[in-house]
This record gives sequence, C-alpha cells and structure tokens, in this order.
Amino acid sequence: MANKDSLSDKAIEQGQVVDNPWRRLRSFTDARIGLGRAGVSLPTQELLAFQLNHAQARDAVHLPLDVTAMQSQLAPYSDGEVLLAHSQAENRIGYLQRPDLGRKLSQNSRDTLYQFTQQASAKPNYDIAFAVVDGLSSLAVSQNSAPFIQLLKSQLLEANPACSFAPIILVEQGRVAIGDDIGELLNAQIVIVLVGERPGLSSPDSLGLYLTWQPKSGLNDASRNCISNIRPAGLPYEEAAKRALYLITEAQKLKLSGVNLKDRTQDAVIEHKQSKQNFLIAD
Repeated sequence: MANKDSLSDKAIEQGQVVDNPWRRLRSFTDARIGLGRAGVSLPTQELLAFQLNHAQARDAVHLPLDVTAMQSQLAPYSDGEVLLAHSQAENRIGYLQRPDLGRKLSQNSRDTLYQFTQQASAKPNYDIAFAVVDGLSSLAVSQNSAPFIQLLKSQLLEANPACSFAPIILVEQGRVAIGDDIGELLNAQIVIVLVGERPGLSSPDSLGLYLTWQPKSGLNDASRNCISNIRPAGLPYEEAAKRALYLITEAQKLKLSGVNLKDRTQDAVIEHKQSKQNFLIAD
C-alpha cells in the first residue's frame, strides 16, 4: 500500500493539490507542515490522517493498562517481584475528573508497601525506586518503560555496582506526584516516575520521566526534574538514559533535585574553550 506522502505526491502531479514549499521538510519532523491545499481546504488525505491521529490520541487516554503483561515485561528488571499499587481514583472517569485523587496512593496500596518494608529484617534503604505509572497514556508505558529501565539500570550499575534498587512499583490511575508517597514508604533516596504523558496528535506513546530527591508527601513540581517525550520517534532511549544518569549523579552529589538541579548534558562547555575569541561569533 502506498504511504500518505506518495499519495499526496500523485495528487500534486495531477494538479488536484496545490504544493507547499515546506513539504520537503516533512521527512525531518512529525509536525503537520507542508500539507498543501485543495481549493481552500486541506487535501482529503491530510484530513483523514488528522482524524486518525486524533482518534489514536483519544484511545491512548482511555485504553486500560494491561497489568499482567506489564508485570511480565518489568519482572526481569525488578529486584524481587513487581508490586502493584493503585491511586485513590477508583476508575478512569474519576481519574480524569479528579486529578488530585491520582496523586495519592489508596490506603490498600499504602498498606501493601508498608507491609513489604516490614518483612525485611532491617528497614530497607534504597538508592533508586522506579514507579511505572499509567498516567494519560498506557500505550506509552507498555511500549517504552521496560526497555528504558533495562538500559538505565545497566548504566547505573556500570557507574556504581553497589547501587541498590527497590522493587518496581506498577501503578494504575496514577499521576506524577504519586511517586512521592511511594519513595517515602520505600525509604528511597531517589524516586524515578515513568508516566504516560498527555498524548499529542503525532505522539500518543510519549513517556515522561520525573526524578525527585528525598521524596515525601507534600512536595510540589519545583522539587522534580523532568525528561519528556521518551520514545523511538522522540527522545531515543540512549539519550534519555544519558540525561537521567547525569541527573541522578548530580542529585546524589548535591543532595537536591528540581529547579536547583540543571540538566547540562547538552551545554557547550564554553568556559573550557582555550580561546579569547567571542564565543558568539566563533566557528
């Protein structure tokens, strides 16, 4: 079957669609540019593509997380079993209408994590706790969280073989702040929340990462660092893991996270350049 660009090219050749000079840039981005026009309207092919992407974005919000499949995916990268948790939102409608309920663990889930910590002979003290949260796109979580955790965990152990990990917590109907409850109950130094982001029309599978140092209930978003759009068509796993490793290392060194911790993985180290030439006009 011909792809949408080949169909559009054929329509342009036949004079049915007025070409747009921006069209040549479409191979570099998923953004809706260079669509052309048919009369005063969008070409039919582009309108249908828009409607399909819109439907996929809506489906991503409402698609339930396959908990059993996710447990199987995450089990090889969890120290012990994958623990299940649920927010205070009882169902998807409640979750969408009451964002505050998605930020707190249900009492049953709090009891489960508390009992887990009490089973140990000594109170556990983990360096890293991963919370995998369905958020607004279970598709993003099911497709991206396991391969990303595998890569990041291997890099963390390579950098520090003594790094300790809590069992992965898989959360239904959760939002970012639910990681604060989880990290506090598990006595984790750092909690990393992997959550399905709000779907875009070209990105229904975008995974977000939120890192918090010394998590505890009551923190706000200024206490977290975010890495967004983790997916093969967005920020590749390798680049996302590189940024996450940097943030984790700096958080442990400086003992903080959030607005006071800057991601400098892409900064040009201008101060190390051995030149007196103005860096603004340097080659």
